[in-house]
Amino acid sequence: MRNSVLVMFLLIVVALLSVDRSQAADVSCFKCHDPARFTGKVVHKPVADARCDVCHNPHVARYKGLLRQRQDVLCYSCHRQQEKAFARGVVHDPVARGNCSACHAPHAGSRKGLIRDDPAADCFACHKELPEKYQVTHRPYAEGRCMSCHRPHQADNLQLLAGDSDHLCLSCHELAELEKGHEDFPSKLKNCLSCHNPHGSERAGLIRNVLHQPFKDGCGSCHDGSAGLGMANCLKCHPDVQEQMLAPHSHLSQTNGNSCLNCHSPHAGDDDNLLKGPERLLCASCHGQTMAGYRQSRYRHSDIQDCSGCHEVHGSRNLAMLKGDGNGVCVQCHETQGKFTHPVGPGVLDRFTGQMVTCVSCHNPMGTEFEYHLVREGKKALCIVCHRAY
Repeated sequence: MRNSVLVMFLLIVVALLSVDRSQAADVSCFKCHDPARFTGKVVHKPVADARCDVCHNPHVARYKGLLRQRQDVLCYSCHRQQEKAFARGVVHDPVARGNCSACHAPHAGSRKGLIRDDPAADCFACHKELPEKYQVTHRPYAEGRCMSCHRPHQADNLQLLAGDSDHLCLSCHELAELEKGHEDFPSKLKNCLSCHNPHGSERAGLIRNVLHQPFKDGCGSCHDGSAGLGMANCLKCHPDVQEQMLAPHSHLSQTNGNSCLNCHSPHAGDDDNLLKGPERLLCASCHGQTMAGYRQSRYRHSDIQDCSGCHEVHGSRNLAMLKGDGNGVCVQCHETQGKFTHPVGPGVLDRFTGQMVTCVSCHNPMGTEFEYHLVREGKKALCIVCHRAY
C-alpha cells in the first residue's frame, strides 16, 4: 500500500514537471498581465519561452517588479561576455548603476537589442542640460541618432565617443570640402571640436556660440610667431588668473603644453568660460579616480552637477581648492548646520589632525560606505577618533 502511494506521488510530480511552461505562464501571469504588452518584432528569449520565473518571483521579492535579483545581476547571468566588456574603460552611468532598463525594454520591442523605440528620448531623460534642438542642429542629433557618434555602454574616452572626434567628423564630411571652408587654416585640419559644437549652435556651420575675442578679431594676436602658444600668452590678457594660479592650492601649469588649453578652447566655446566640454567631464579627465569613487560609493552627496559649485577652478588658499573652509562651502546650502549640531569652526580643534573641525572632518561629500557619507562608522568608530576613553 505504501509503495502504491509513493508511486502515485512520483507520477504526480512528473506530471507537474512536464506541464508546458508556456501554458503555466498563460494561466498565471497572463491572467492579469495583458499578453499584448509582451509581443513585438523582437522578444526577449525568456519571454518568448514563457519563462517569467527566470527573472521574477511570483510570490515575493526584495526588488521592484518582483525581480529575483538586481537588474544587472539578472542580465549578466545570461549576457556574460557583456559583463566583462562593460567593466573596462569609461562606463556609461546607467551601466555602472546596473540600470539596464533605462535604455532596454526587458520584455519585447521593435528594435534590435531590445532598445526602446525612441532611444534619443532615453538620452534626454538623463542629459537634461541638452536642448532637443538648436537654431542650427547637427543632422545626426536632430534625427536622434546619438549612437552615430557615441557608444552607449563604455568607451576609452570620457565623451563615450565611438572613435577619435576628428575621424568621426571625417566619416561623414569629405576633407576636400572642409578645406574649401578653411582656406586660411595654418596647418592640416584637425581638432574640429575646438570651434564646432557637434550637437548644434546658434551659428552657421555649427560654430560655437561664443567666440574668443582674439579669434574673433583675427588670429594674429596669438599666432604672431613671437610669444608662442604657452601659458604666458594667455596671461597677457588674463592677469587675474595668474594671481589665482599662484595660490597655495592650484591647478599648476603643465610642462608639456599649455595648461590653459587643457580646459579651455582658444577659439570658441558654448559660454563665456570657453570650456572645451562639459565641466564634469573636464574634471574627470584628470580626477578620474575621484569621480569613479563618487559613482561607486554607497552613500554620497546628491545633486553634484558641477565641481565649481564647491571648488575654485584655478586656485584657492583653502585645501582642495575649496571656495571656503570646510564649513563655508557647506553652509551655502546647509544654512543651519553648525548652529545646533556638533561644534565646528574656530576654537574647535580636531584632536586627530590639530586642525579646525569643519564639516569635512566627519563627512566626505565625494562618497563613503557609511550613512550620511561619514568618513567612518558613525555609532562609535568616528567619535572615538577625538573622544577617546582614557
